[in-house]
Amino acid sequence: MKIHLQNFLLPVSRSLSRERVSRLLYLPLVKSRPRRQAIPGGVPVPDSVPYFSSEEEDSESGSEGEVDDALGSPSSSGDEKVARLSWEGGVAFFDFLISKAIVTPKEKGPKEWTYRDVMGLPAGQLEEWRGACQCEIETLLKRNVFDIVERPSGRRVIKNRWVFDIKPDGRKRARLIAKGFSQVEGMDFDQIFSPVVCFETMRLILALAALEGWYTSGLDVRNAYLYGELDEEIYMEQPEGFHAKGMEREKHVLRLRRALYGLKQAGLAWWRVLKKSMEELGFVNLDSDAGLFMCLDEASQIFVIAVVYVDDAIFLGPKKPAVDTMKQRFMKRWESRDLGELMEFLHMRIGCAGQSIFLDQAQYLQTILERCGMQNAKAVPTPLPAGYAPTKSLDKAANPELQSRYQTVIGSLLYLMLGTRPDISFAVTKMAQFAANPTEDHLKHALYICRYLIGTPNYHLTYNGAAGQGLNACTDSDWASDVNTRRSTLGYFIKLAGGLISWTTKAQKTVALSSTEAEYMALSDCSRQVVWMHTLMGELGYSLKPIPICGDNQGSIFIASNPVTERRSKHIDIRYHYVREIISQGYARVFFINGDNNPVDMFTKNLGSVKFLKFRELGLEFLE
Repeated sequence: MKIHLQNFLLPVSRSLSRERVSRLLYLPLVKSRPRRQAIPGGVPVPDSVPYFSSEEEDSESGSEGEVDDALGSPSSSGDEKVARLSWEGGVAFFDFLISKAIVTPKEKGPKEWTYRDVMGLPAGQLEEWRGACQCEIETLLKRNVFDIVERPSGRRVIKNRWVFDIKPDGRKRARLIAKGFSQVEGMDFDQIFSPVVCFETMRLILALAALEGWYTSGLDVRNAYLYGELDEEIYMEQPEGFHAKGMEREKHVLRLRRALYGLKQAGLAWWRVLKKSMEELGFVNLDSDAGLFMCLDEASQIFVIAVVYVDDAIFLGPKKPAVDTMKQRFMKRWESRDLGELMEFLHMRIGCAGQSIFLDQAQYLQTILERCGMQNAKAVPTPLPAGYAPTKSLDKAANPELQSRYQTVIGSLLYLMLGTRPDISFAVTKMAQFAANPTEDHLKHALYICRYLIGTPNYHLTYNGAAGQGLNACTDSDWASDVNTRRSTLGYFIKLAGGLISWTTKAQKTVALSSTEAEYMALSDCSRQVVWMHTLMGELGYSLKPIPICGDNQGSIFIASNPVTERRSKHIDIRYHYVREIISQGYARVFFINGDNNPVDMFTKNLGSVKFLKFRELGLEFLE
């Protein structure tokens, strides 16, 4: 049933009496809730303001519910699952820690308000925020996001909440969010995976832009998820503070036709319509990274590349007119905000100077330091004290308060490391291993990383197109370095245009019986990344020569380059011999580099200040 805007969703006004509101909305009077304390700077909510909703108190947030779904409730069982993730490492553990990262300012702001908080604001501010809510409702109606239907019997009806924010330009924004954590798998959703572009792919494309002198431009799709079409039958309650005229809240609900922010399948629904639209525009979705699209004119060989991360997109290519044309065609299909020349992407500041492109997360770093109370701490030259080797806690039960704070610090530093700060890769990865049961000593050294960042707040990851440097890789391993498990730590990085585009620090999955075996395993891991680089660059139209991989162990290089079987190496798992095939097929060549000049040492060892500063300058090329 379609409803005209003028007959639907009339805002509840503070200036109207209960009787007048009741007559206007044809709703029975409901006893007012007790007076609530207003937010700072506001006024108390008068008793005459009617709350027609009779639901229980809203849950705190969807993200916490989702984490509880994954890890269980805060109990010993949940701690065991965190410990398991900490032991196994990998993507799932990184996702858990990043979910703990700092995302909001310390002071209570609009993002933490509820609709009832807004109702306690002074009249002038209240009208502005209600206007923002009305604007959101109009957008939902314009996109045909829902129909109003009678409440179905025997079906789950999910709740929703208002989320408020103030944009950088001062605009007040309200968004209606579904409480997706209450959805039931198999009934309300099936698949929820939605691909996004990888950080390393984004850095690779920007490095290519620096080398080739490409024009770059950005845009932001407005309310992207509202374009996604739902296959499931989902019902949601009417939003708080807004009611359909003549339709009681208890008897009428919203039948969702399109995705709404907060639904578990919202990202996937948007991705499907986005991919279909890009194909209609002439783009091809690359197999190497689902967030990367390419449009090629066969006649002129002019191409445009699109990098998409949910609702943020970069359009770039060698010809500015072609890039602008494809961007405008995209914006005709989706309501978007033109950001002009690229200056920011995924909260990373992007700058250009000549043929160089710079990346940094200085603003996010400042937020981390303020939230951790470290903005005035004394700077140190290295991420960890020289020689420090953390050990496991002897306590079986974790301190919940300490655990929560520690995971917040490590999760925030992890997001920073994955984006633009490879110099803290070893320190953050090492300290992340103790996130399940941290001690005060672990927290102290996690904050020590913040002290290092205080001294390097404005460093940039730099891609210098004028240097003309191609792809090259370095790898290293620190044999049996983990005092708790005696497993080795491997690290590698890949550079393009003089700057790092991919880097990794992680513990090896099995115990290595020698330093040669540990280095050989590291070479094999790096070779897989090299093959992916070949595939991705091939899809972009580049034909690569063998990519050089540098290591500092002659034995591992010999085993990789020669199919020999010896007494001390015949036990090595067959999966690590993959590197031999990569070398024989011409994807890579292995070279020896003296250990004193191998910059990957900073990814596998806790170095002193002299070596650390040397390798940071040699391998990273930061610019203050």
